[in-house]
Amino acid sequence: SLKTDVTGYVAIDNTRSLTVLAFRGSSSVRNFVTDANFPATNTDICDTCTAHAGFWDSWVEARPGVMAALKTAAASHPGNRVVIVGHSLGGAIADLAAAEIRNSGVVADLYTYGAPRIAGSTLSNFISNQNKGGNFRATHKDDPVPRLPPVLLGFVHISPEYYISSANNVVPTPNDITKYAGSINLQGNSGDNPLKTDLSAHGWYFNAIGACGGGDFEFKN
Repeated sequence: SLKTDVTGYVAIDNTRSLTVLAFRGSSSVRNFVTDANFPATNTDICDTCTAHAGFWDSWVEARPGVMAALKTAAASHPGNRVVIVGHSLGGAIADLAAAEIRNSGVVADLYTYGAPRIAGSTLSNFISNQNKGGNFRATHKDDPVPRLPPVLLGFVHISPEYYISSANNVVPTPNDITKYAGSINLQGNSGDNPLKTDLSAHGWYFNAIGACGGGDFEFKN
């Protein structure tokens, strides 16, 4: 996209009968400007629902193309289940996309990895309780990104959280993952060691999550 550089794709998984909508994490100056656009703004997802302005702008910019691509995929693969995924900034956009796609009547599962807080409690609780697909918000050790923007600014997470306690560069087992409920909880990523940050943890979710992305950073503004 031109304004926020939101980037993603829609793909068909014929083996599992899935239609996958995936959003990339921050990888350009425009992405980081989006991340830093903290003020809350109104949305059209639900009544009195506000969201992080940068994340909302990204979704609104992507929305026409995404909805059109999903409509095309549904026509060619009507039996597929929709899965929405994203890492970091992409996870925040995935949250908003899932809410709107579910509002259109589509059952969609949501998987995010290292996603930041996206919204006030009204919208976060709305997404958590849509009951039109599962929510799987994964966090890892002292990844700092899920601790932003601060709760003191009015931002909270969707629920539940799936907290991964295993070390970097180690494939987690089911015993390394703990489920915590609530839009604000002082366990999991928020409670592990709030004064400690580990950017490497942000890049390791079950594997090196950015390994396919290449090393180039886009400076266009």
